[in-house]
This record gives sequence, C-alpha cells and structure tokens, in this order.
Amino acid sequence: MNEILVIIDKIALFTFIVFTMLGAGLGLTIKQIWQPLRSPRLVILSLLTNFILVPSFVYLLVQIVPLSEALKDGLLIMALASGPPALPKLAQIVKGNIAFSVGLMMLLMLGTIFYMPLVLPLVVQGVQINSWDIGKPLLLMMISPLVIGLFIKAKFPAIAPVIQPIFFKLSSSGLLLGLVVRLIIHTNDIIGLLKTGAIFVCAVFIIFSFSVGYLLGGPGIDTQRVLGVGTAQRNFAAALLVGTSNFDDPNVVSIIMVTSLLMMVTVLIIGPRFIELDQPKDGDIKQLEISG
Repeated sequence: MNEILVIIDKIALFTFIVFTMLGAGLGLTIKQIWQPLRSPRLVILSLLTNFILVPSFVYLLVQIVPLSEALKDGLLIMALASGPPALPKLAQIVKGNIAFSVGLMMLLMLGTIFYMPLVLPLVVQGVQINSWDIGKPLLLMMISPLVIGLFIKAKFPAIAPVIQPIFFKLSSSGLLLGLVVRLIIHTNDIIGLLKTGAIFVCAVFIIFSFSVGYLLGGPGIDTQRVLGVGTAQRNFAAALLVGTSNFDDPNVVSIIMVTSLLMMVTVLIIGPRFIELDQPKDGDIKQLEISG
C-alpha cells in the first residue's frame, strides 16, 4: 500500500511541477521574466537572503537545540537548497508577482546547483555531490516545460489564454493530491518528530525564512510576498536528492519531507489570510513596476 502511495506522490509531483511551469510560460514573455532581475538591489538581497542569512540562521539554530545528527543534517540540507519548484504556484496563491517568481526561481535554482556542492561538505560530514546530479532533474522538469509555454505564448498567442487555465487546474490538482498523499505517508514521521523538538525547529525555520524574505523583498508588496514564500519554501527536490543518495539514516529524509510539507501547508493556510492584512482597502492589489 505504501509503495502505491509513493508512486502516486511521484506522479502528483511531476504533474504539479510540469503544468505549473507550462502555465507560467503561457502567461509570460522572456522580457517580463527578465525585467525584475534587472534590479541589482532586489537580486543581491534575494541571493543574500537565501544563500547567507537563512543557512547561517539554521546552522546556529541546530547548534543550540539538542537534536540527533540525522535531524541536524536534514535541516541543514534544506537550508542550503534554494529555488523551490513550487514558487510560481505559491506566487499565484499569494497574489504575488508571477514574472518575478519565475525569474527568482531560476536564479535561486541555478545558484543552488553550484552552491550546494561547495558549501554542504563544509557543514555536513560524508556528503559527496556534484552540480550535474542536482541540476539535471531540475532542468528537465522545470526549464523544459517553461520554454515550451513561452514558445506557445510567442508563436500562438490566441491559444495560450485558452489552455493556461486548464494547466493551472491540473497543477492545483497535482499539488492537492501530493499534499494529501504525503500527509498519509508521513503521519508517523510527524508524530515521531513532535517528540524530538524538531517540529519546533521547523516552525522557527519557516517563520524566520518568510520574515527575512518578506522584509527584504521590496520594492513592492507583490515582490515582498514572492521573496517571502520563495525563501520559506526551500527546494525540496534538490534536498531530497542529496538526502536519499548520501545517507542511510531514514531520519534525514524524514525531516526533509516533513519540513517541506509543513512549509507548503503553512503557505496554503496562512497565505490567503496574509493577503488580507496588506492589501489596499479597495481590494485591488496593483502590480508594481520594478526599477533598476
């Protein structure tokens, strides 16, 4: 039964990522994706937040809180993995700047491909990874469908708005199915981690990551929301790849999966309510142009 659920989870994950990227590509142009990244301040703060502040904070946190080495290793792997595949979907949920979310995801994902192999062996013993092992599955599952969507948008503009809602519905279905299946699979892991204090660390991890991302994500609310959720939701695909290929202790993978699950559930529950706190009184959130 568990093996069937794992297969369903993989199918749901594939559906979610591929159709999210296809849908994002159908609604954007290369110029729109590139435009937010022309702001040096925003790019530097995004890199600083994801590759310096969050990893440093989590490293200090796991030194203070008494946890097993396996749980510490899993949390450190998550802290070093940036560029969540779910970011365009999360941006859609919190009504953020979707163009920025795609550009930021690609920037952080490419950064992670080179950053993790350099830094991870310094903080976690016994890890051997190379950039291509991380980059290949991410590029195939994310960049390829994005390019296809951008091509359809550019060459067949009349078709794009018709099929985009269908792809977004499929991505939402994959997301919900994946969350339900993962909750079923990892219920025992969550209960076990509640006894270790690891859930508390996960909660602090998520709160800090979102807060620092949101505070440094200007110039507008729409980019603050994207950097907030993009920093809080780490790249679980890269983290899981590293965890499964380098560690025999199942607790490493368990904490990666549970942390990722909690991050996603937090955004889905808190995201819509968070919007109400900072949206204008007229109820319309205007996308703000980013100046370099």
